[in-house]
Amino acid sequence: MLQDTLTIRYYQKLTDALVEQWNRGYRFDDLRLYVDGYLAAMRHSSALEPYLIHRLEEEVTRYLYDPSNFEMTQPERESGYY
Repeated sequence: MLQDTLTIRYYQKLTDALVEQWNRGYRFDDLRLYVDGYLAAMRHSSALEPYLIHRLEEEVTRYLYDPSNFEMTQPERESGYY
């Protein structure tokens, strides 16, 4: 679980971008490359402490491989009589 506020902010931005790219047609290999590039840029820029980047990577990887995060929601049909 992430506790640092800045790390949480990066996590939210990254996971939002993953869902947006998924909805635009990108798939898991593409998303994994995006995550790798994002984290490499963070390491290069020293945006966070290395141990926080590692924690971020663990959490984003867990998010990426959970299929429920990329399912399209289906609207429920209304039941009842009119």
